[in-house]
Amino acid sequence: MTSLPNLPDSASSRDDDEIEASRAPLIEHLIELRTRLINSLWAFGIAFAVCYYFAGHIYDFLVEPFAQQVTGQAGRRLIYTAPQEAFFTQIKVALYAAFCITFPVTLNQIWKFVAPGLYRHEKRALWPFLAATPVMFVLGAALVQYLVMPFAIKFFLSFESAGAVGSLPIQMETKVSEYLSLVMTLIFAFGVAFQTPVLLVLLARVGVLTLEDLRSKRRYAILAAVVLAAVLAPPDPLSMIALAIPLIFLYEVALVIIWWMDRADKKSVEPPAP
Repeated sequence: MTSLPNLPDSASSRDDDEIEASRAPLIEHLIELRTRLINSLWAFGIAFAVCYYFAGHIYDFLVEPFAQQVTGQAGRRLIYTAPQEAFFTQIKVALYAAFCITFPVTLNQIWKFVAPGLYRHEKRALWPFLAATPVMFVLGAALVQYLVMPFAIKFFLSFESAGAVGSLPIQMETKVSEYLSLVMTLIFAFGVAFQTPVLLVLLARVGVLTLEDLRSKRRYAILAAVVLAAVLAPPDPLSMIALAIPLIFLYEVALVIIWWMDRADKKSVEPPAP
């Protein structure tokens, strides 16, 4: 992968002037960092208050895959075995939802802190990756909510039994905290896993990896996707496949994006035909 094309002297000089003008003593950088952290915390606090108010609705949304699988079955319920469990579950729901909502805000605050020290072409190169990060996280979360969890719940329910003569029936009664932990773990794992193409393209953009490197290691990438799916997904084949296939597909998408960027860079440095 070729590095970013060299800018004309005039553009490079302008960028140098902009960075020089943005230089500040260490104390000013620390004050700026504190301001960005406070802004992020304010956004998180407001989002947490709103999410706690709607925590019941958010939990109903998260528990929907379970509810769909047991529709029409009498006696189905979620339980809690400690007096404080339901309360702390609502707190966790609000915290998790607030984190997801304010994640783009936090990225924006980080960008505003870092951007003054970057050249103009570096800003243009990094901005698409910052924009793609929350989008890919949402795609991973949606895959969990609408595909992985329904299959996982169906798989876990398959271990129930009505009980034969002389034996007791086996029925799943899930604790609210355990169900929430499973959903949050999967959403976080899939959201992070879906950052793979963003990371690969960024590494190729800065010259750490090349298109040839990624193509030659495709078989290892497929193996890594399968192993990652086996570790992160619930222990049923359908859930593992549901994660492995998108990871392999996203790896191929990253290769196409890198190829396209590589081609665009070569065109930008080629002299015009006479």
